[in-house]
Order: sequence, then structure tokens, then C-alpha cells
Amino acid sequence: MTIFTQLTRKLDLLHPIRYRLEAVEIRSPRTAHLVCQLIPAQCPFARTIKLFGHTICKIPPLCKLNPFYEQIVYLRFKALTYLADDCGENIMGYL
Repeated sequence: MTIFTQLTRKLDLLHPIRYRLEAVEIRSPRTAHLVCQLIPAQCPFARTIKLFGHTICKIPPLCKLNPFYEQIVYLRFKALTYLADDCGENIMGYL
């Protein structure tokens, strides 16, 4: 193992977050609908989520620059698959 490989593994601080996003399971239609509504089908601009005038969180653009892009798109795909296959719902509104 080279020194570069060892440093890369030590510096991958985002790996636990990626792992958790990939491990999320969709078990209810309500959760699946929420995921499909929150994660857009196309790369949008950054969004700020506010509740009663207070900023709850800021979502960075969901594009290739986002380090979690693949995991978030995969989570949306799992939600769509759950709705179509397990619940038998029409998902054309989310595409």
C-alpha cells in the first residue's frame, strides 16, 4: 500500500456520511413520498429551507460538485422503486 493510498483513506472524512445515506431503507409510502418531493429529479440551484421565518437548513446544489450527489440520487431512486414495486403507485408525477 502506498503512502498516497494510506493518506486518502485517512482523509476521507465524508465516508461515514456516504455510508449512512446508502444504508437508509424506505419502509413506508409516506417516507417515500417525502423523499421524492424533497429530492428533485434534476440538478437545482441551492435551496434554503425555512420554517416560520427561521432557517432550518441549507441544501447545496445537487450536482456533481456535491460530494453526496450519488448517494442522494440513489436514495430518491430507492424511494421511487419502493412506490412503484411495493406499493403499486404511479410515479410518473415524480419523473
